[in-house]
Amino acid sequence: MKKFLIGVIVAVIFVGGYVGYEKVAKLLPYYEQLTKPRVSLERDLQPDAQTKATYVGSSKCRECHKENYDRWAHSQHPKMIQDIEKDPSCVVADFSKLPEDADFRLQDAVYTIGGKFKQRYMIPAKIDGKEDYRLGNYQWNVQTGKWQHFKPWKYWYKPVYPHDNKEFPTSKACDGCHFTGYMAVQKRVEPGIACEACHGPGSNHVEEPKSKVFIASLLDPVRQNEVCLQCHMRNRDYRLKTEPMNALYKDARDYPLGYQPGKPLASYKLPAPFMPGHETKEFYANGMGKKNRTQGNEFVHSIKGKHGITCINCHDPHTLEPTAKHNTGNKLCLKCHSFGSVIGPHQKDLQAHTHHKPSSKGSLCVECHMPKVGRHTGKSPLTVRTHMFGFVTPAQTMMYKMPKETNACYACHKDKTMQSLQNDLEKWGMVGWDQRDYYKIQQ
Repeated sequence: MKKFLIGVIVAVIFVGGYVGYEKVAKLLPYYEQLTKPRVSLERDLQPDAQTKATYVGSSKCRECHKENYDRWAHSQHPKMIQDIEKDPSCVVADFSKLPEDADFRLQDAVYTIGGKFKQRYMIPAKIDGKEDYRLGNYQWNVQTGKWQHFKPWKYWYKPVYPHDNKEFPTSKACDGCHFTGYMAVQKRVEPGIACEACHGPGSNHVEEPKSKVFIASLLDPVRQNEVCLQCHMRNRDYRLKTEPMNALYKDARDYPLGYQPGKPLASYKLPAPFMPGHETKEFYANGMGKKNRTQGNEFVHSIKGKHGITCINCHDPHTLEPTAKHNTGNKLCLKCHSFGSVIGPHQKDLQAHTHHKPSSKGSLCVECHMPKVGRHTGKSPLTVRTHMFGFVTPAQTMMYKMPKETNACYACHKDKTMQSLQNDLEKWGMVGWDQRDYYKIQQ
């Protein structure tokens, strides 16, 4: 009898230990990443051998890294700038409907910019005595299937550029992120976002493979994300830290001029300003972006960003998958967030967590934690998903005076009032002290 009881106790301990292990097992592959000591934002991490290297183009990378090259070649990154003469099919707009007051025709354009959500057209131009490119005064809205007027000077740099698209060079705005090499050395080495945009100049590595290039995934999480943040974070010209706007007349840059992967991005990029509680043209008062290209601004103050999660924990750096167009449903999130795990969800199953049927839209992680809050243009539908990840309650939406359509609950339940939706959450026990009575107190 004694031996039997000992056996039962051992079995219980073993099973209990295994169950406990199951609750943390999914986090073990990320243990080293999440526990790495922080590296200063000002520290230069570019390999010494790369400091004097030059840009050579992705075709050189393909010779040794064919698999990664092929995966990248089918992604959206190399298609951000496309040569119309080389591939006329890259034009997605209907030029038969181009408005009569357009200041360009298809035959004038050399490159396309984008094409997934909107497409703009680069036209050769001499500006201030230099050969450059300018954008047409119309852009094609892929989402609406219509041409819409475009004023490239209308952003934060509006005070320092002529309000004439023929006098606004792409070299000061688009080219830094859309042409590989231009941000760092002011040369359009390669159209689109290619290998060296993330790994830095590769000439020395091509000549001697043992000569290192920058590999972000080896670094602490905050510095790792800088490769993405160089473009996926709305910014201001870094010189504005010490100089007035008028000092940048006709030279303000909408990208971190001089930055190369591994160098301290904080020394080249000034994030678009945001103060919690204050709404701007780019952000709602809770920090959510109103536009595209605010993923980085949101992410750095999200709970994931603060706890060491990185962009490539979710997105394949070469294919960019999953994307909004090609996602894996809840599979990606459940890779780490399994039911009963230490990082939740803490309920027994999906329906208990969401209070929606498992097969419904209300049980998709992204619909509640990454709702559509931003637009690609002022006339585009809401399609840009937030990267803050924290669930925004109806009460918070009301308090921050955000459009109802940006709220995850209201996006589906337009037949209900925001207050009734908030009441449902409170009945379900899905809000805490910090989310309960925000709006009511303001009244």
